[in-house]
Amino acid sequence: MGGMATAESYILAIGTKKGLWLATSPDRREWSLSGPHFLMSEVPSIGIDSRGGRTRILVGVRSEHWGPTVFHSDDLGGTWEEPENGAITFPDGTDAALERIWQIHPDAESRPGVVWAGCEPISVWKSTDGGEHFELNRGLWDHPHRSEWGAGYGGAAAHSIVVDPTGEKVHVAMSTGGVYRSLDGGASWEPRNRGISAYFMPDPNPEFGQCVHKIAADAAVDGRLYAQNHHGVYRSDDDAESWESIAEGLPADFGFVMLTHPRRAGTAWVIPLKADGERIPPDGKLAVHRTDDAGASWKRLDSGLPDPEYNAVLRDAACVDEAEPAGVYFGTRGGSVYASADEGEHFSEVASHLPDVLCVRAATVSAALLPMQL
Repeated sequence: MGGMATAESYILAIGTKKGLWLATSPDRREWSLSGPHFLMSEVPSIGIDSRGGRTRILVGVRSEHWGPTVFHSDDLGGTWEEPENGAITFPDGTDAALERIWQIHPDAESRPGVVWAGCEPISVWKSTDGGEHFELNRGLWDHPHRSEWGAGYGGAAAHSIVVDPTGEKVHVAMSTGGVYRSLDGGASWEPRNRGISAYFMPDPNPEFGQCVHKIAADAAVDGRLYAQNHHGVYRSDDDAESWESIAEGLPADFGFVMLTHPRRAGTAWVIPLKADGERIPPDGKLAVHRTDDAGASWKRLDSGLPDPEYNAVLRDAACVDEAEPAGVYFGTRGGSVYASADEGEHFSEVASHLPDVLCVRAATVSAALLPMQL
């Protein structure tokens, strides 16, 4: 890729059950793959922080031998650094140890240096130094509901962190526990799950305990959120005070992915799976579904995708970039990764035969920053 003359390029970071791969492209159509980094370690979370004219890749790495931590690279994977005493460490007296980093979320441009993390055991953390050191959010950790939050099939996960432009309003989703909201920047939290079903519990409409799989915010409509639940796809127009179903028109209401457009109102993507007993694309036909009207209708998108395909797509194994038009990316548990440069209308395969894909994240970078070997 050394001959590339374009001012901008694209990078796609792919975290798997067994290492990290990086793909680069001048046009989001032809991709060059490098890796693995962190071979023999699980990479369930990635954040690409492009604020302040720098591109920092943050990865939540989980080694069976060394345990979990956050590594960062400021040279697009050329070198990696880790804080000497670990990036995320439970304080004395909490009687807890970090098991997995499920989410890394760089905050807004207006809050440089702030990076959030969602972890297992269920906890939220905040960094003010670009993701090098994190502090436990005590408001959520000390919440009286915490002892009743459970583990989803994949573990106890605080997997979604949505921060509004002011930084005061923060939504977190966990599996299992549901959606919790803070109106004071994370100091205090309350459950906000009215309308989201928990059919597997004695009370199918509890205050908390829902197995919400992923939430995302509408970038252009204040107070609007979308949720993919363990059975159920929902929208809220009032900051999660209430939720309503938008699953009509989808081939299944189960799945893990929920993505929203970086700029346009009412646009979101899901990747349906057949009921939790099977967890495969419906009829073995893999497809992304997009709504452009906030869930009133859905469009099936499968151009370039394999048929049949029996592998699932996990909650963070999908992302949207901020380019125009928006790019859509996802990877399967069978190790294939797909990219679309036109909001899902057409997909091409970026990589195949990788380990189980756990997380993908994409960003636009200066071509001048790309290492020659990529």
